[in-house]
Amino acid sequence: MASANQGDFDYLFKLLLIGDSGVGKSSLLLSFTSNTFDDLSPTIGVDFKVKMVTIGGKKLKLALWDTAGQERFRTLTNAYYRGAHGIIMVYDVTRRDTFTNLSDIWAKEIELYSTNQDCIKMVVGNKVDKLNARAVTKEEGIDFAREYGCLFLECSAKTQSNVERCFEELVLKILETPSLLAEGSTGVKKNIFSQSQQRTDSPPPGSCC
Repeated sequence: MASANQGDFDYLFKLLLIGDSGVGKSSLLLSFTSNTFDDLSPTIGVDFKVKMVTIGGKKLKLALWDTAGQERFRTLTNAYYRGAHGIIMVYDVTRRDTFTNLSDIWAKEIELYSTNQDCIKMVVGNKVDKLNARAVTKEEGIDFAREYGCLFLECSAKTQSNVERCFEELVLKILETPSLLAEGSTGVKKNIFSQSQQRTDSPPPGSCC
């Protein structure tokens, strides 16, 4: 995956990261956008980043939305499912509850709020660097992803292992989906960025893990 300049781009894709608080969503995003890692405090409301990349020979502008995992912010984030081309469900491989909540909470939210029928979904097990603390096997993650029709990867935001690959595989799948390409054409870019302006009524964005 190569970085692209801020100028012209072929497509704009909106990617959403969801999952329980503390699973590493913001750390994944930080690792992907700036190649650094921090133990970050929980996101308040929604955080937003943009990254220019070249994938599959296309110049892409990725609008990356990092949502708060806490229950009290759930109503704030419902609107941010709208128009998402890709959704990454993140869990912590060392915390089993964050994995069971994928089916109990997050998959149900996608069903309720996602507006793109062909939206590409990916399940990501984070924190595989904590080898001795693993509570969810890779096979369980694969089985869940297969059941829900999702892509699957395990990664570590801390070591940056597989982080780029997560986003690259998701975007390549989006590029293979004609309806999402139509949605991601430059003609609809204003809709995605107008949503970012609406965040002014929500609590100030922070950074999450």
